[in-house]
Amino acid sequence: MSAAAELTPDTEQHLRKRLAASQIRMSERHPFFGALLMLAPVELTDTVPTAATDGRQLLFNPAFLQGLSTAELDGLVIHELLHCAFLHVPRRRDRDATLWNVACDIHINGLIRTLEGLSLPKGGVEDPKLAHLSVEEIYAALLQSGKVRKLALADLLDGTMDAAAAEQLSAHWSDAMHRAVAAAQMHGFGAVPEAILRAVQETHAPQLDWRSTLWRHVVRTPDDFAGFDRRHVWQGLYVETLEGETLEVDVCIDTSGSVTEEQLSRFLAELRGIVRAYPVVRCQLYYADAACAGPFEVDADRPFAVAAGGGGTDFRPFFTASAESAENYQQRSGRTRLAVYLTDGHGTFPQPAPPREVLWVVTPGGLESKHFPFGIVVRMRETP
Repeated sequence: MSAAAELTPDTEQHLRKRLAASQIRMSERHPFFGALLMLAPVELTDTVPTAATDGRQLLFNPAFLQGLSTAELDGLVIHELLHCAFLHVPRRRDRDATLWNVACDIHINGLIRTLEGLSLPKGGVEDPKLAHLSVEEIYAALLQSGKVRKLALADLLDGTMDAAAAEQLSAHWSDAMHRAVAAAQMHGFGAVPEAILRAVQETHAPQLDWRSTLWRHVVRTPDDFAGFDRRHVWQGLYVETLEGETLEVDVCIDTSGSVTEEQLSRFLAELRGIVRAYPVVRCQLYYADAACAGPFEVDADRPFAVAAGGGGTDFRPFFTASAESAENYQQRSGRTRLAVYLTDGHGTFPQPAPPREVLWVVTPGGLESKHFPFGIVVRMRETP
């Protein structure tokens, strides 16, 4: 039963006025949130102990609201709003519910801490070291650490829904987010905080799958954009057709311990698929931590060479080791020899940047994309 029906009229009116005042404050201080709140249904109910969301609406326990300061109330409203807008309920899929809730809270609370005038109720979970990562990356890091995180304010309700319902919910919030961004930008530069805008784009903009990016990086040539290779359309891989002379690619695997066996297996499977599908692609494989081993020839029908590691991460040895071959290839063919590096990104980069195209395939929990000084960065997401 809804707590709103059991509240005295005066108390209910007072709480609804506080919630309305929160929206007004957001419209003045943070126009993006003010616009987004206009599209978010709010309900007072005692069916949740504090506050929660089912991905569609914001649910608040009246008794809990009464004990919050103005800044805490504003922070709580935005917290639940962002759970909805970032699609945290349908994005969970079959992941552990509690650990996923912890990861979502760490991400959202990290964002809220950067915003003026907002606070958070006591009991929320925070981790500044992880907050800058995506929710999926935070979840992977927590899962890998094996540490149990207590969650005093569990607020993601069971959002079991079929594919059609999830798609409809995604479309609703995607539209709401873009409307809110447009409304906020009318207020001028800086109306949408950079961290919020980046999270909006990561959630609702089309994502480049690392597999597709790897294929397109390796397979394309600078002078051949005649069309897509239809052999791989069924996989969702739209890669350009490749003809002519051999294309050479240097591939390096970080062996410092930042790449798991499962991630390495997935990466090498894609690499083998490329070599098998395009015999004109010649891959040289390197392994590196603080030192570099290789090159090893990649053959589609033979086991990959393996190398031990476990030391610190230094990207310079690979680029030094492969530089002469890359320069000779460019002089011979007029093309830039490509490089692909599988890593978490935490290491020493060469200075200046090497004169070649580089694709960084970054494992979950890795260095933020903006901190890579050169190259294209694509992030390897955890499998659902």
